[in-house]
Amino acid sequence: MTISQWLIFFLIVQVIHGFGTWKLYVKADRKAWEAFIPVYNAVVLMKIINRPWWWTFLIFVPVVNLIMFPVIWVETARSFGKNTATDTLLAVVTLGFYNYYLNYFVDVAHVKDRSLHPKSALGDWVSSILFAIVAATIVHTYFIQPFTIPTSSLEKTLLVGDFLFVSKMHYGPRIPMTTVAAPMVHDTIPFAKIKSYLSYPELPYMRIPGFQKIKQNDIVVFNWPVDTMLDMRHTDKFYYKPIDKKTNYVKRCVGLPGDSLSIKDGYVYINGKKNELPDRSKIQFSYNIKFKGQLSSMNQVYDILDRYDMTDGLGYDEKNEAYIIPAATEEAVTKAKNHPNIESITIIKDSLGRRDAGIFPMDAGYNWNNDYFGPMYIPEEGKTINLTVENLPLYKRIISTYEGHELSVNGNQISIDGKVTNSYTFKQNYYWMMGDNRHNSQDSRVWGFVPFDHVVGKPVFIWMSWDANKKPRWDRFFTTVGGSGKPSSLFIPFLILLIVYVGFNQWMKKYKAKNKAFNNTTLIDSDKEYASISDRIKAAVIDSIIIIIAMYSISEIFTHFESVTNVVKIIVSILIFLLYDPLFTSFNGGTIGHTIAKISVRKDNEADKYISLPLAILRFIFKALLGWLSLLTISGNENKKAIHDLIAKSIVIRKKD
Repeated sequence: MTISQWLIFFLIVQVIHGFGTWKLYVKADRKAWEAFIPVYNAVVLMKIINRPWWWTFLIFVPVVNLIMFPVIWVETARSFGKNTATDTLLAVVTLGFYNYYLNYFVDVAHVKDRSLHPKSALGDWVSSILFAIVAATIVHTYFIQPFTIPTSSLEKTLLVGDFLFVSKMHYGPRIPMTTVAAPMVHDTIPFAKIKSYLSYPELPYMRIPGFQKIKQNDIVVFNWPVDTMLDMRHTDKFYYKPIDKKTNYVKRCVGLPGDSLSIKDGYVYINGKKNELPDRSKIQFSYNIKFKGQLSSMNQVYDILDRYDMTDGLGYDEKNEAYIIPAATEEAVTKAKNHPNIESITIIKDSLGRRDAGIFPMDAGYNWNNDYFGPMYIPEEGKTINLTVENLPLYKRIISTYEGHELSVNGNQISIDGKVTNSYTFKQNYYWMMGDNRHNSQDSRVWGFVPFDHVVGKPVFIWMSWDANKKPRWDRFFTTVGGSGKPSSLFIPFLILLIVYVGFNQWMKKYKAKNKAFNNTTLIDSDKEYASISDRIKAAVIDSIIIIIAMYSISEIFTHFESVTNVVKIIVSILIFLLYDPLFTSFNGGTIGHTIAKISVRKDNEADKYISLPLAILRFIFKALLGWLSLLTISGNENKKAIHDLIAKSIVIRKKD
């Protein structure tokens, strides 16, 4: 559907809603016309059903709104006294038209201050599950999506069995195009093996801006462009599949929009220069390997290969009477040649000028193969190229499929949308994606360019990894995808933080229970015992240590994320320093240091209350500016106030055991 069609559909829905609820609005002491105003009617409805205003946003989030609509239909009925299971069922199965019946045929009254708590255990479970699904769907759609590595095309960098978190924020989250779909699944419902979506209605492509562009050698998750083709060798035969429901692929982006790309002897060249990959990535090729003599068993062969990290299987070349290693790094091959049982290892490569019929653009005019390819221009948004029958095979799928034009050729004459032309201007950026496993990867060399509207996100984190024997690779748990040097696992630090968090949380519960009476009792002057200078110095020392540890930990974590700039690191460190004290003081009556020292920051004239956040910030600013000098001033007054206490109108008192 086009934007215009969606706008018409949206307005029709508003009219249907207005005619079905305007009397209910009036009975809730609202105006009838408020039921007809788009968006505003939803804000008013949230007030009528006593739900938060931000639910309005959820109504307009694709997929999430499929859950929210039935919830709102039910909540509307309940807001007018219809609370039975039958009412709930009718509200859902009639797609909300039960409220039409209430609007015109039943004398209902608005329940202003109805209880929002479920009245049964089942209701509580349903409410919790719906909330969890909505929250998870929002995270999955717009922030982080889990992904599993299915193939070895990026072996040594990403392994088969790696479980990733893919960030959608880096390149910008794409608005779901399929509006009717099961939440948190891709194109198929597990176990049922049926489609998880309806192809119609469909939103046009839209994307929220990200905070970085795709860079050279980034690893990218994208929708497989040719997932709509019945046969890649016959590119004119295809079936329809929405972009966001095409199969997810992960490859390395070696060519950016505007680049000239070629492959020589298996290596990628960009604008005439050899592409240098990051140190964590390892290019792999296929090799023939011959062994000396007769090895006792295949287990001995695999033991030798495993020793040199050649783990991508084994084939056999009858013509050359040699085993085939599908993928091995040059470093591994160099070491393996010195093994006493290995006679020779020879790289398998195509020759210059030999045409591989399965290689893009699958045209007789291009004698290209896996190892010798190009040169070729990668389209850039807004750039115009001269279009000829010779270069048309490279770009015809872009013009006709990705950008939706009608393309025809009559002899040497090219027509687009019925108009003869010799040029074309691209509407979006395109990328060239390849696997590091150069002879064992289905990538852009087979199916061509990847449009930006097919980009899903950037893999940033490996949270779990299992080998072929279903054994955990502990050294890969909680490692980052980017960065330089050998990846280091954050799994142990995570466990330590988790234990500390759980322990601290339990301690805080006991602490709050112990001090509940103190917090709820108004203190008179005779009850106050002001904190001494030694108490406050003790708290300051503890807090200083905590801040230093926190900043160091954040700095260490940032070293694993290459995309994080120094500016971001500095900003985060400053925020930790500036907000730690004020937040704890305003919401907890003091920092962790205060808690350990058994003292608390309170309002001067209302010692049973904490100071506000703005005053806590003001107090900390002067405390930080004056440093230890401010603490030394507390001995000069009766109630032991430091300068920053005077400014914030606060006192620091001892807690009673």
